[in-house]
Amino acid sequence: MTSPSPQQCTAPQDASAPEAGAEPHPVKATVTLLPMVAEPETPRFRWTSKLLANEAAGPSARLRVRPRLTAACWPGDVDAAGQVSDKLVDNAARHGKPFADGCIGIRLTVLPDSEELHIEVDDANPEFPDFDTAIAAAQQRGLWWVQVYGADLSWEPKLDDDGNVTGKTVTAVLRPAGEGDPE
Repeated sequence: MTSPSPQQCTAPQDASAPEAGAEPHPVKATVTLLPMVAEPETPRFRWTSKLLANEAAGPSARLRVRPRLTAACWPGDVDAAGQVSDKLVDNAARHGKPFADGCIGIRLTVLPDSEELHIEVDDANPEFPDFDTAIAAAQQRGLWWVQVYGADLSWEPKLDDDGNVTGKTVTAVLRPAGEGDPE
């Protein structure tokens, strides 16, 4: 798909002609009109924060996430998203490793077309041993609850701008209300 070509607007020749005996104006202007096209990868909503990696990290995440998603008019289950954020942040604070500033990171991203919510939690431990076992076996704890709330879970190493591993990111993806719900 090609984008429309820009249009150029210039003043008509007779309108810019100097009057008899007057010097021509030294400034000429050309206006280029470009079509406004939304970037397809631009999220509809994004929020980033750091939380102290302590016993209050999970509840603090939940209390911060709910009003932000409500204000963003996310069409999904805001309470479930708050609970998922709580569980992910609590898990990172308990089993991960805080960064040098004593914090872990959290990001919320709502994609523009699908309205999917991506909840990403970063910590400084680059490993996640037995990720699949942690999801399946630990009933009524941490990551197991995240799946009960309907989130798809994944993790990957966190890289800095130079490509060095600085920790890991655990991601939970929640869909808007009505999508993927059991009938």
